[in-house]
Amino acid sequence: MTGPNFDEIIDRRNTDSLKYDFAQKRGKPEGILPLWVADMDFRAPQCVLDALAEKNRHGIFGYSETKSDYFDALHNWFAPRFGWDIRPEWLVKAPGVVVAVSAAIRALTNEGDAVLIQQPVYYPFAESILANGRKLVVNQLLYEDGRYAISFAGFEEKITREKVKLFILCSPHNPVGRVWTREELRRLGDICARHGVLVAADEIHADFTYDGHQHHVFSAVRPEFADFTVTCTSPTKTFNLAGLQISNIFIPNGGLKRKFRAELIRAGFSQSNIMGLVAGRAAYQGGAGWLADLRLYLAGNLGFLRAYLGENIPRIRLVEPEGTYLAWLDCAGLGLDDKALDDLMINRARLWLDAGTMFGAGGGGFQRINIACPREVLKTALERLKQAAGDG
Repeated sequence: MTGPNFDEIIDRRNTDSLKYDFAQKRGKPEGILPLWVADMDFRAPQCVLDALAEKNRHGIFGYSETKSDYFDALHNWFAPRFGWDIRPEWLVKAPGVVVAVSAAIRALTNEGDAVLIQQPVYYPFAESILANGRKLVVNQLLYEDGRYAISFAGFEEKITREKVKLFILCSPHNPVGRVWTREELRRLGDICARHGVLVAADEIHADFTYDGHQHHVFSAVRPEFADFTVTCTSPTKTFNLAGLQISNIFIPNGGLKRKFRAELIRAGFSQSNIMGLVAGRAAYQGGAGWLADLRLYLAGNLGFLRAYLGENIPRIRLVEPEGTYLAWLDCAGLGLDDKALDDLMINRARLWLDAGTMFGAGGGGFQRINIACPREVLKTALERLKQAAGDG
C-alpha cells in the first residue's frame, strides 16, 4: 500500500472553502494565494474517508452518541504519546476548542472578572473574553534573539494586581511556535495554584512537534494541576477535520465539569455531529501512520522555508518553530510599518497570510504562514514574496 501523497495539489476552489472561496468577500484581490487559516491542503487519512463513506452508505444521520470504543480510541492515543492516563468520567464533547474556551469563560468566571492570556496568541481568545463581558489581561511574551519566553514575574504580578480568575494557556503556542517545557508549565501551574487561578488549556496542536521537542499535557505536569484545569483537545488540527466540528474536553474536577456542562446546555448543545464522531474515532484508531508521514513532510517544508528565506529573503527572519504547522515570520528587516507590510503581502506578493497584529500585543511586524500545503505551493508563495520584497 502506498502512503499519502502530500505533494498532490488538490483544487479546493468552488468547494465552499473558507480558505479559498471567500477572498473577495473578505476584501482580498482576485488570484491571491491563501496560506492563512490553520487548515491543511491535504486529504484526511484513508481510514477516516472509509469510515465516513460507510456511514454515508447507511444513509441515516440521526442523533448519535459514543460508546466505549470512542473513549478507548482517545485513551490509546494520549497515553502512549503523552503519558496521560485519561478517564471516561472526565470527558465532555463539544463542537470545537473555541466553543469550549468560550464556554469555560462563561462557566468559570463572572462578568467583569479578569481573564489572562499571553499575547501574541490565537486571536479568538481575546475576542471570546471581551465578547463575554470579561476583563482582558495580557502578559506579553518576551521576544529576544529570535525566541519567545514567558515573563513569570509579569505573569504573577498581573494575576495578583488584576485578581485574575482564569488563565487561557496555548500549548503548543500559536502563533509563535513554542512547545513549552515541563519546567515552564510547572512554573505557570504553581503560580496559578498559589493564587487560585483556573486554567483552560488549548492543546489542539499537541501532535505537531519537531525533533528535540516534546509536548507535555499541562494538567499532568503535577497531579494537583488536574484539579483546576479544563484541557481542550481535538482531532481536527491533527487530521484536517475542522469542518466536522468535534472536540474532546477533559475536566477531572467534578464541580468544574458540572459547571462546564451546564454552560453547554444553556447554549443549546447536546449531541455532537455524527460525522465528527465517526471521523475522530477512525482517525485516532487508524491514523498514526498517516500522521507520522505528515510530520516528516512538514519538517521538510519547514526546512525548505528556512533555507529559502536565508538564501533569498534574508530580511525576513523565521522564528524557529518547535511545534505546530504555522510559521511566524519576523519581517522587521523590511523596514515597513504594519500597513505597508500588509500591502506588500496582499497586493504586491498576492499572498493571504495572517497579519501579526491580529494576535495582539507584540504581533506588529510579524506575519503567520501556514506551511501545511504541497511544497510546490509553498515554493510559489516564497517566489512571490521574494519578488515583492525586492530581494531578487
